[in-house]
Amino acid sequence: MLRRCHLPIPRTIIHTAKARHPQAERRNLSPPTSSKVKRKKKPSSRSLDADVVRWNKTITYHMRHGRFDAARQLFDQMPRRTIVSWNTMLSGYLSNGQYSSALWLFDDMPHRDEVSWNTMINGHVRYGKLGAARRMFEQMPMKDIVSWNTMISAYAQSGHVEQAQEIFDRAPVKDSVSWNGILAAYLQNGRFEAAQVLFESNPYWDTVSWNAMIAGYVRRNRLVDAQQLFERLLEKDIVSWNTMISGYAQNGYMMEARRLFGESPYKDVFTWTAMVSGYAQNGMFDEARVMFDEMPERNIVTWNAIVAAYVQNKRMDEAEELFNAMPCKNISSWNTMVTGYAQAGMIEEARSIFDKMNDRDPISWSAMIAGYAQSGHGEEALHLFIEMGRSGERMNRSSFTCAFSTCADIAVLECGMQVHGRLVKAGYGLGWFVGNALLSMYFKCGNIDEAYKAFEEISQKDVVTWNTMIVGYARHGFGDKALEAFDLMRTTEMKPDNVTLVGVLSACSHAGLINKGIDFFYSMHQDFGIKPKAEHYTCMIDLLGRAGRLAEAQALIKDLPFEPDATMWGALLGASRIHRHTELGRKAAEKIFEMEPNNAGMYVLLSNLYASSGSWAEASKLRVMMQDRGVRKVPGFSWIEVDNRVHTFSVGDSLHPEKAKIYAFLEELDMKMKKAGYVSATNLVLHDVEEEEKEQMLKFHSEKLAVAYGILRLTPGRPVRVIKNLRVCEDCHDAIKYISLIESRLIILRDSNRFHHFSCGSCSCRDYW
Repeated sequence: MLRRCHLPIPRTIIHTAKARHPQAERRNLSPPTSSKVKRKKKPSSRSLDADVVRWNKTITYHMRHGRFDAARQLFDQMPRRTIVSWNTMLSGYLSNGQYSSALWLFDDMPHRDEVSWNTMINGHVRYGKLGAARRMFEQMPMKDIVSWNTMISAYAQSGHVEQAQEIFDRAPVKDSVSWNGILAAYLQNGRFEAAQVLFESNPYWDTVSWNAMIAGYVRRNRLVDAQQLFERLLEKDIVSWNTMISGYAQNGYMMEARRLFGESPYKDVFTWTAMVSGYAQNGMFDEARVMFDEMPERNIVTWNAIVAAYVQNKRMDEAEELFNAMPCKNISSWNTMVTGYAQAGMIEEARSIFDKMNDRDPISWSAMIAGYAQSGHGEEALHLFIEMGRSGERMNRSSFTCAFSTCADIAVLECGMQVHGRLVKAGYGLGWFVGNALLSMYFKCGNIDEAYKAFEEISQKDVVTWNTMIVGYARHGFGDKALEAFDLMRTTEMKPDNVTLVGVLSACSHAGLINKGIDFFYSMHQDFGIKPKAEHYTCMIDLLGRAGRLAEAQALIKDLPFEPDATMWGALLGASRIHRHTELGRKAAEKIFEMEPNNAGMYVLLSNLYASSGSWAEASKLRVMMQDRGVRKVPGFSWIEVDNRVHTFSVGDSLHPEKAKIYAFLEELDMKMKKAGYVSATNLVLHDVEEEEKEQMLKFHSEKLAVAYGILRLTPGRPVRVIKNLRVCEDCHDAIKYISLIESRLIILRDSNRFHHFSCGSCSCRDYW
């Protein structure tokens, strides 16, 4: 190793010497002399000084290239060392991450100067040992200006403004670095008013400090104050001009930015990039492209800025053209394109870019996972999440959030719990960002006990956290728990928002607290400063309709301060179906069909209403209307997760490998249910067939098949969780109540509208959905 060194090695090196352990006692490593060996002439003092200089240069060379072991070996072989030798080793260790070795070396130094002390203090700071740095600073026999400035800067960067101020006040001599350090302490830690007072107290600031104050005003969008300070600055440099230009551009004042751009005597690539980004962010793409084309030179930031601008506005053809023209691309360039294609729903193009990437980071994986999830490809999203873990890529909070959202969308609880385990193993706490996704996942997968545990573990709860709890409980039919969560929220400093009150009104509706819901609705503006919006009126229509107060619900629609939408009329139609008010239901449906003529779900609701009232002629006309308008009923599917596999069923399913067991079990259950009092709701079958055939058609609906399979395969005592893509039909809802009683099982059904918890023969929705 020594012979490969490119620097000259002094003749006094003893090549046969062995490297010693770092804690070995220091001694001259010259070999013992022998009477048979001719003694060489002792080198002169001048020769030794020259040798030491060369030794020090060689050590510096090794340290700069990360070869600290080789540097240590040479250091140990030196017959004579100076304080520079020791300081070179000390700084080399610290720059190579060898903090412990630096500590040992410092303790072993025979003599120390200010450089030694300052180097070790700076090392403590670099490795986050602020207390050790302060103790060493106080022990230092002679402090120079560098020592004081190092501590001021250390406290400033760590957010300890008072300690920085104390060191500043104690410093016997202050230079521009001292003043800039305390000013930075104020600016970096949100003490802007104190920074203003300090700045005005000293007329001798350098340009760096002026620029810092201007940037402080810009960050607070105080552009008028920034401009005034900028005009007072006599010696403006390129940073001064760029700060003002980018400040105006980022805040949308492109005329002012363009004026300063024209006046600036300095223009570098950052100046041009600020203008390009400003135009792009403010939707002025033609101006951005002209500025981009006129740039004398471009860097990767400029290219990424113009590509991102087109991506953010879903102009993917132009983004792709620029992306392909980029002379060099970094990982941010590729991530921008993956994200753009994914958000535009062009999932195949996004995957093509993703597959071409030589290097990926967590943003790349998260963007692709989110793209799959948002485009309805839940299984692909989860497969990619698993592949990300296998690749050795560190999963960040965003990737976990995407995975939780995907598990929630397709309601795969077991997979979601495994992702939760990975989150814990990765060492992430439940901050509000990933915690809210986890909380939502448990609610959407029907596990409210785990949802509550997740809520308790979230360290910083924001309004979304509370809303998820309130709305989640309400959607599951536990209105009393939702209101308890709301009462607890009001004891904190968190202010309710629109979504909070939607959850509260929905909870009152599901809990049968009609008068309390009405009180909340008419006092929400006065108590919480929230003016009722369309979604709040929809909740009130649902609340009144659920209670059978259809006339009041209809009157509320008439008195709306705006035109009612299809959702409001849908709530009235649902109430009409439950309470068998055919005429009101027909009127509500007509309004819906005017607004949303292709809303198949509303046709089904009205059909069920006609069927339940025996209006077969009207039901027949409705089917003809659907055919004439080209409206097709969405096929019903139900699925259940068993042993990490999702099993999907359709009505009368004949494809499942265990269909024989399932059908036999359902036949057995049907006999038990009828003995318990169950009667098939044959009036819902919109076909002119015999009563027995109608019963047979109802017997093998998809949700019944999924529930039966869950009871057969899941361990007794475990809840059976089933998801359906449409609303559960009335007959299945009634049948599953009986099944929960006969089999003594908790059955949780998530349909397109809400959750149903069936237990001991009753449902949490109170037979209103």
